[in-house]
Amino acid sequence: MEYYILSYTHKNTDLSLREKLVFEIRNQHTKDFLFALVENKFIQEAVILSTCNRIEFILSVNNIPKTEEFLLAKLSDYSKITLEELKKTADSYENISAIHHLFSVASSLDSLVVGETQISGQLKSAFRFSYDLGCCGLALSRAIHFAFRCAASVRNSTDISKNSVSVASAAVAKAKVILKDLKGIQALVIGAGEMSTLCVKHLINNGAEIILINREIKNAYFLCEEIMHINPQAKIRVESFKELGNLINKVPLLFTATGAPHSIITQDMVEDFSQKRFWFDLAVPRDIDGIIQEGISVFSIDDLEDIVKENLALRERQADIAYAIIGKFTQQFFAWLQSLNVEPLIKAIRQQAKESAQKELARGIAKGFLPKEYEKNIEKTLHNAFNTFLHNFTVGLKTIANTPKEMGSLKRLDFFLVESKIL
Repeated sequence: MEYYILSYTHKNTDLSLREKLVFEIRNQHTKDFLFALVENKFIQEAVILSTCNRIEFILSVNNIPKTEEFLLAKLSDYSKITLEELKKTADSYENISAIHHLFSVASSLDSLVVGETQISGQLKSAFRFSYDLGCCGLALSRAIHFAFRCAASVRNSTDISKNSVSVASAAVAKAKVILKDLKGIQALVIGAGEMSTLCVKHLINNGAEIILINREIKNAYFLCEEIMHINPQAKIRVESFKELGNLINKVPLLFTATGAPHSIITQDMVEDFSQKRFWFDLAVPRDIDGIIQEGISVFSIDDLEDIVKENLALRERQADIAYAIIGKFTQQFFAWLQSLNVEPLIKAIRQQAKESAQKELARGIAKGFLPKEYEKNIEKTLHNAFNTFLHNFTVGLKTIANTPKEMGSLKRLDFFLVESKIL
């Protein structure tokens, strides 16, 4: 078994390509893709992590070259992106580097916004989705749960997530830089998911007046009630999604982050407006379709990178500490995996010792060497003797298992024990 990750992120892929690679969680296409992966004879387990800034294929496999060949071909068919372009842009990670990358992602060291906390929840959702489908088993469960432990250690041991910057907060900060002050400014927020919720909260904190719309209006009302419960003074109201075309031509500030598979704002919907308009498209795929209109500035996720970097001084100073923690957890994970390899061996040796002792004890009693009434006491004494005898041996085995270069010796010992019918 080997670990393998194929990765497309904001670091190696532009937004126009990433939005073709999106895998919506709980979508039938995502289910079908996962099933196709694990049905391949080279792939045992699969998790697909798909966010606005990354698409990661996290796999447990038995042949990395064959897996990569199959996955790229399947992905090309799914996305309609040429195989050559997919190969050229992808980053791939194997075994130790794959686990290190996974831990870095979970700890938000690889995010566009270093230290943001959304990624942990997104990874949990992706893992749970795959696990519930039966596409994820022991190998990836071990790695991902270790990744969560690593992420918790990074958060607890560094300041990297304190006052964390998110894509949503970066968008609101960008709007504030442009308009100088958001107090009293009307802002249209489209969507009621996690990103839209963050936008609303940051806008409210800056004194903006929110108009909230969502295709499922009840979800917009739920969000509105949540905000009003936290801040009764917040200026926020819900409008029907049918008013979208009207509202985009009356409100100067717009933030959209829906899960729609296609654009919801197109050129034919745009009318003249007396004020300049600033639209922030935080969706992948994008909600706004290539608007070219005087007086409208459209910002996508990739346009926010500069303002994100301006807010990362503290997190960059903490990055060295965080990466040291990730390196330590990577080593611990593989040491733990190797220790698991010797547990069946140790258990088998102890069981063989126990059975041998019981066999000889029964023989001794049958021949009259030992009195029957002492059987339990003698059995207990023999058990204690073998535990004492095997203690240093089992400690030594575990030490060997934690030393990668000694694994060959362990395998030879395993072979010897099998040949000797001890195992």
